[in-house]
Amino acid sequence: MIRQLRRPEALLATIAGTATILLWMMLGFFNPYSSSLETGPLQITFFTLCVPAVLAIMSAWFRRKALVLIAFLWSLPISLYLAMTPGIFAWFGATSCAYLVTYFLMLADRQR
Repeated sequence: MIRQLRRPEALLATIAGTATILLWMMLGFFNPYSSSLETGPLQITFFTLCVPAVLAIMSAWFRRKALVLIAFLWSLPISLYLAMTPGIFAWFGATSCAYLVTYFLMLADRQR
């Protein structure tokens, strides 16, 4: 697995996916503007942010470029919404863009 991280696309996807998971934990559990009693928003953001992050990490490790594109498209709507917020959660837009860059890096690697 460490050998897989030597490729730039796998490293980028791993960093972006890990950052997304950490940001989601901050959004869900340490956000002073959300109620800890409501589980609906937590579930929605889990399935629209964390699951694509894990998918992006796994697909980069196993060199499945279609899955990285699916992860990007899956996380894009909520990432764009959060990218327009003034706080730290705007970084979700950057991590989603990193999935797209990973896809293009995997395409370029495949053509060589």
